[in-house]
Amino acid sequence: MKTLVDHLAQYAAYHRDQRNIISHFVGIPMIVLAVAVLLSRPGVEWLGLWWSGAALVSLVAAVFYLRLDLRFGLAMSIGLLLCVWAGALLAQQGTMLWLGSGLGLFVVGWLIQFVGHYFEGRKPAFVDDVMGLAIGPLFVVAEAAFLLGMRAEVEQQVVDRAGPVRHRSGQQSI
Repeated sequence: MKTLVDHLAQYAAYHRDQRNIISHFVGIPMIVLAVAVLLSRPGVEWLGLWWSGAALVSLVAAVFYLRLDLRFGLAMSIGLLLCVWAGALLAQQGTMLWLGSGLGLFVVGWLIQFVGHYFEGRKPAFVDDVMGLAIGPLFVVAEAAFLLGMRAEVEQQVVDRAGPVRHRSGQQSI
Protein backbone atom coordinates (compact mmCIF):
# COMPACT_ATOMS: atom_id res chain seq x y z
CA MET A 1 0.00 0.00 0.00
CA LYS A 2 1.24 3.48 -0.85
CA THR A 3 2.11 5.73 2.06
CA LEU A 4 0.68 9.15 2.80
CA VAL A 5 3.78 10.79 1.30
CA ASP A 6 3.61 8.56 -1.79
CA HIS A 7 0.04 9.65 -2.49
CA LEU A 8 0.58 13.34 -1.70
CA ALA A 9 3.82 13.58 -3.69
CA GLN A 10 2.30 11.92 -6.75
CA TYR A 11 -0.69 14.28 -6.58
CA ALA A 12 1.46 17.33 -5.79
CA ALA A 13 3.56 16.72 -8.92
CA TYR A 14 0.48 17.86 -10.90
CA HIS A 15 -0.03 20.86 -8.61
CA ARG A 16 3.05 23.06 -8.28
CA ASP A 17 1.53 26.36 -9.47
CA GLN A 18 0.27 28.42 -6.54
CA ARG A 19 -2.82 29.54 -8.48
CA ASN A 20 -3.77 25.93 -9.16
CA ILE A 21 -3.38 25.04 -5.49
CA ILE A 22 -5.57 28.01 -4.53
CA SER A 23 -8.22 26.90 -7.03
CA HIS A 24 -8.24 23.50 -5.34
CA PHE A 25 -9.04 25.10 -1.98
CA VAL A 26 -12.33 26.25 -3.52
CA GLY A 27 -13.13 23.68 -6.21
CA ILE A 28 -12.43 20.44 -4.38
CA PRO A 29 -14.60 21.17 -1.33
CA MET A 30 -17.41 22.15 -3.72
CA ILE A 31 -17.06 18.86 -5.60
CA VAL A 32 -16.92 16.76 -2.43
CA LEU A 33 -20.03 18.50 -1.11
CA ALA A 34 -21.75 18.05 -4.48
CA VAL A 35 -21.06 14.31 -4.48
CA ALA A 36 -22.39 14.04 -0.92
CA VAL A 37 -25.52 15.93 -1.93
CA LEU A 38 -26.13 13.88 -5.07
CA LEU A 39 -25.50 10.55 -3.31
CA SER A 40 -27.84 11.48 -0.44
CA ARG A 41 -30.84 10.31 -2.47
CA PRO A 42 -32.23 7.80 -2.17
CA GLY A 43 -31.89 7.60 1.56
CA VAL A 44 -33.80 6.61 4.63
CA GLU A 45 -33.94 8.03 8.13
CA TRP A 46 -33.18 5.32 10.67
CA LEU A 47 -32.14 5.73 14.31
CA GLY A 48 -32.19 9.49 13.84
CA LEU A 49 -29.63 9.40 11.01
CA TRP A 50 -29.97 9.71 7.22
CA TRP A 51 -28.58 6.55 5.61
CA SER A 52 -27.63 6.88 1.94
CA GLY A 53 -24.95 6.21 -0.62
CA ALA A 54 -23.18 9.35 0.60
CA ALA A 55 -22.89 7.91 4.11
CA LEU A 56 -21.52 4.61 2.79
CA VAL A 57 -18.99 6.19 0.40
CA SER A 58 -17.86 8.62 3.12
CA LEU A 59 -17.40 5.79 5.62
CA VAL A 60 -15.22 3.85 3.18
CA ALA A 61 -13.23 7.01 2.36
CA ALA A 62 -12.77 7.84 6.05
CA VAL A 63 -11.35 4.37 6.71
CA PHE A 64 -8.93 4.83 3.79
CA TYR A 65 -7.77 8.24 5.06
CA LEU A 66 -7.45 7.04 8.66
CA ARG A 67 -5.30 4.10 7.54
CA LEU A 68 -3.01 6.49 5.67
CA ASP A 69 -2.58 8.93 8.55
CA LEU A 70 -4.46 9.37 11.81
CA ARG A 71 -4.27 13.18 12.03
CA PHE A 72 -5.14 13.90 8.41
CA GLY A 73 -7.67 11.06 8.53
CA LEU A 74 -9.48 12.65 11.46
CA ALA A 75 -9.61 15.99 9.65
CA MET A 76 -10.95 14.28 6.52
CA SER A 77 -13.52 12.33 8.55
CA ILE A 78 -14.84 15.52 10.13
CA GLY A 79 -15.05 17.20 6.71
CA LEU A 80 -16.84 14.21 5.21
CA LEU A 81 -19.26 14.08 8.13
CA LEU A 82 -20.15 17.74 7.56
CA CYS A 83 -20.69 17.08 3.84
CA VAL A 84 -22.91 14.07 4.56
CA TRP A 85 -24.90 16.15 7.06
CA ALA A 86 -25.40 18.96 4.51
CA GLY A 87 -26.24 16.40 1.82
CA ALA A 88 -28.86 14.80 4.05
CA LEU A 89 -30.45 18.18 4.72
CA LEU A 90 -30.67 18.96 1.01
CA ALA A 91 -31.84 15.44 0.12
CA GLN A 92 -34.89 15.93 2.31
CA GLN A 93 -35.87 19.10 0.42
CA GLY A 94 -37.65 19.36 -2.90
CA THR A 95 -36.14 17.67 -5.91
CA MET A 96 -35.25 20.94 -7.66
CA LEU A 97 -33.36 22.31 -4.62
CA TRP A 98 -31.57 19.00 -4.01
CA LEU A 99 -30.64 18.37 -7.63
CA GLY A 100 -29.91 22.00 -8.48
CA SER A 101 -27.61 22.37 -5.48
CA GLY A 102 -25.76 19.14 -6.20
CA LEU A 103 -25.32 19.72 -9.92
CA GLY A 104 -24.54 23.42 -9.49
CA LEU A 105 -21.81 22.74 -6.93
CA PHE A 106 -20.41 19.94 -9.10
CA VAL A 107 -20.23 21.95 -12.32
CA VAL A 108 -18.86 25.13 -10.74
CA GLY A 109 -16.35 23.14 -8.68
CA TRP A 110 -15.00 21.42 -11.80
CA LEU A 111 -14.85 24.69 -13.73
CA ILE A 112 -12.70 26.15 -10.97
CA GLN A 113 -10.49 23.05 -11.10
CA PHE A 114 -9.98 23.35 -14.83
CA VAL A 115 -9.11 27.05 -14.54
CA GLY A 116 -6.44 26.08 -12.01
CA HIS A 117 -5.05 23.44 -14.32
CA TYR A 118 -4.97 25.99 -17.13
CA PHE A 119 -2.54 28.00 -14.97
CA GLU A 120 -0.65 24.82 -14.14
CA GLY A 121 -0.33 23.90 -17.79
CA ARG A 122 -0.92 20.29 -16.89
CA LYS A 123 -3.86 17.90 -16.89
CA PRO A 124 -5.50 16.88 -13.60
CA ALA A 125 -3.84 14.01 -11.71
CA PHE A 126 -6.89 11.74 -11.94
CA VAL A 127 -6.47 11.52 -15.73
CA ASP A 128 -3.37 9.36 -15.19
CA ASP A 129 -4.44 7.74 -11.92
CA VAL A 130 -8.07 7.56 -10.82
CA MET A 131 -6.89 7.57 -7.17
CA GLY A 132 -6.32 11.28 -7.70
CA LEU A 133 -10.06 11.71 -7.16
CA ALA A 134 -9.66 10.38 -3.60
CA ILE A 135 -6.34 12.09 -2.92
CA GLY A 136 -7.48 15.57 -4.07
CA PRO A 137 -9.46 16.30 -0.89
CA LEU A 138 -6.60 14.97 1.24
CA PHE A 139 -4.19 17.21 -0.69
CA VAL A 140 -6.31 20.25 0.23
CA VAL A 141 -6.29 19.29 3.92
CA ALA A 142 -2.53 18.67 3.80
CA GLU A 143 -1.83 21.99 2.03
CA ALA A 144 -3.95 23.81 4.63
CA ALA A 145 -1.97 22.12 7.40
CA PHE A 146 1.30 23.08 5.70
CA LEU A 147 0.18 26.71 5.43
CA LEU A 148 -0.53 26.67 9.17
CA GLY A 149 2.98 25.39 9.86
CA MET A 150 1.82 21.90 10.74
CA ARG A 151 3.33 18.62 9.56
CA ALA A 152 6.50 20.25 8.24
CA GLU A 153 8.19 16.85 7.98
CA VAL A 154 5.48 15.59 5.61
CA GLU A 155 5.59 18.83 3.62
CA GLN A 156 9.36 18.56 3.17
CA GLN A 157 9.11 14.96 1.96
CA VAL A 158 6.40 15.94 -0.55
CA VAL A 159 8.46 18.91 -1.81
CA ASP A 160 11.57 16.73 -2.08
CA ARG A 161 9.66 14.41 -4.44
CA ALA A 162 7.34 16.82 -6.29
CA GLY A 163 9.42 19.99 -6.35
CA PRO A 164 8.75 23.46 -4.95
CA VAL A 165 5.58 25.47 -5.45
CA ARG A 166 5.80 28.11 -8.21
CA HIS A 167 4.40 31.55 -7.42
CA ARG A 168 3.06 34.02 -9.98
CA SER A 169 6.27 36.03 -9.78
CA GLY A 170 8.18 32.96 -10.94
CA GLN A 171 9.81 32.46 -7.54
CA GLN A 172 9.79 29.03 -6.00
CA SER A 173 9.32 28.13 -2.36
CA ILE A 174 8.75 25.04 -0.25
